[in-house]
Amino acid sequence: MKIVVPGGTGQVGGLLRRALVADGHEVTVLSRRPERLEDGVRHAVWDGRTLGAWADEVDGADAVVNLAGRSVSCRYTDANLRQMMSSRVDSTRVVGQAIERADAPPRVWLQMSTATIYADARSRGDGLPHDEATGVLGGDEPDVPLYWEYSVRIARRWEEAQAEADVPGTRRVALRTAMVMTPDRGGVFDYLSWMARLGLGGPVDGGRQHVSWIHGEDFARAVALLLEREDLDGPVILAAPEPVEQRELMRSLRTAWGGRPGLPATRLMAEVGALVLRTDTELLLKSRRVVPRRLLDAGFAFRHPTWHDAAADLAAQRRRVARV
Repeated sequence: MKIVVPGGTGQVGGLLRRALVADGHEVTVLSRRPERLEDGVRHAVWDGRTLGAWADEVDGADAVVNLAGRSVSCRYTDANLRQMMSSRVDSTRVVGQAIERADAPPRVWLQMSTATIYADARSRGDGLPHDEATGVLGGDEPDVPLYWEYSVRIARRWEEAQAEADVPGTRRVALRTAMVMTPDRGGVFDYLSWMARLGLGGPVDGGRQHVSWIHGEDFARAVALLLEREDLDGPVILAAPEPVEQRELMRSLRTAWGGRPGLPATRLMAEVGALVLRTDTELLLKSRRVVPRRLLDAGFAFRHPTWHDAAADLAAQRRRVARV
């Protein structure tokens, strides 16, 4: 297949483009700066907002996988939240315009979204995780910080931009993705491992909040499935089938790094730590508990369904890279 990947230079984009090339696909990445990527990957420049020569890459492609959007690993200031919103909505809207004007539009458009679209799991009275059929979208929970609600608003507008595109001949899938765990530097697993190795990887604010996650290998395999399955459209959750409490997540991570101690942290301590790491506590404190019902119903078999084994595998990969 000829596959166009807007936003394919980030951590998740790098993981995905390498997997697609390894599967024999022809990949073209769109990003804001000219870059030389791996053999087998073409590159075109776009601004993520307006149509340009890059749209010719979409015309005649078999698929578009749009990953574009400002990283959420930052302080949730007003300016950064606005950039998160505009970078996601504008890029999605212009991808839709490129597909609409194409003489030979792609048959499928996978659009990155986020599992953050669901409400804090503790707000559900039934104690069940969210899935595509029964999940409760966020935005109306009482007693949550205003910027948590804005994160949900970003997710909703992100998906609406894809749904509003006038592309009747193109199958659309919204990838409601949990935290993608890879051994690469600068990602979620890297940050959490840094905390674990320093002895800071204990429960945060009690540690009862759930974390949904997916191993990078399973993320790429799920995308490959969704590219092929003509019967799957609309929202699809990309997450491992077993979300874990934050305290269990860090316990398994400490074990993977040799059984380090883990000091607990209060909410205030988490705020200070997030400030030092230039990120935000929502990533640690919001209870994200989702299960990938549609993937499981489609017969997808996870290679890394449990966090304990996934953490061990990722830490082993990281050690091998460090020795090279």
